[in-house]
Amino acid sequence: MTSLTNLPPIARLSSKVIRILGCNPGPMTLQGTNTYLVGTGRRRVLVDSGEAKTADAYVKLLDSVLSEENATIEHLVVTHWHHDHIGGVEPVRNLLKKLYPTDKQPIVWKLPRSPNDKDRSDDEKSVQWEPLKNDQVVEVEGAKLQIKYTPGHTSDHACLLLQDENILFSGDCILGEGTSVFEDLHDYMLSLDKILELRPKTIYPGHGPVLDDPLPRIKYYIKHRQQREEEILRMLQEQGNVKSMTEMDIVKRIYKDTPEKLWLAAAFTVGHHLRKLQKEGKVLQEEEGGWWRIKGKI
Repeated sequence: MTSLTNLPPIARLSSKVIRILGCNPGPMTLQGTNTYLVGTGRRRVLVDSGEAKTADAYVKLLDSVLSEENATIEHLVVTHWHHDHIGGVEPVRNLLKKLYPTDKQPIVWKLPRSPNDKDRSDDEKSVQWEPLKNDQVVEVEGAKLQIKYTPGHTSDHACLLLQDENILFSGDCILGEGTSVFEDLHDYMLSLDKILELRPKTIYPGHGPVLDDPLPRIKYYIKHRQQREEEILRMLQEQGNVKSMTEMDIVKRIYKDTPEKLWLAAAFTVGHHLRKLQKEGKVLQEEEGGWWRIKGKI
């Protein structure tokens, strides 16, 4: 944590965007979840809401910003279902009820998850939300936010493009520091390509500092995964299409200079690569035992 960029709890990033930290720093959340108040008028958009366990501290920050701006929240857009993004929704709604008892409650928006996903988390179950659609525009005074469906980190992940300024709220698809984790590497790589095609001039990430020159970071994410994939394919090719390898067999070779205590985590990543290659018809998995082999000639 000591090597992370220091971020203030509240920061005005532009005339249209204020960043408010979720007060939940940690190994996975870095400095904490970045939430963003967007717009210039009284009614604004809040992107993400932090998490339930630190909601009291977060709501105090949000309260001070809303009071300073003489603003309320008309739309609350959740980038994905993870607890550190959706967990603060109800505390935010409760704050607005207290501040503006006669106002309508904000509309909470989120992309639906895949029907193949596991049961919803407790945080997700507790929130009433409206389903977003790809390319839908959420608009308030001074801001038009276009939804971009970017699955991979999760199946319901959304980025938001601030139109006219070409600024992207990237959620956890791209972080301000380090690299992101993912549920589905195949979908994640497609989403990175999609973001690269948008060529955003700035990225406001779900965690970490603003990326003012984001294209090199996006290209690095893509290249890093491609290089690892090429290593795995090359190793399986050396075995031929008869001999098989387990994920841990691959880890012991590719990560031979990495401490053994990190091999299980590395095997998790290798597994994502193998399933992506399987989707693309490049490798085969044996029916039992977690063995993988090359499929014909690449």
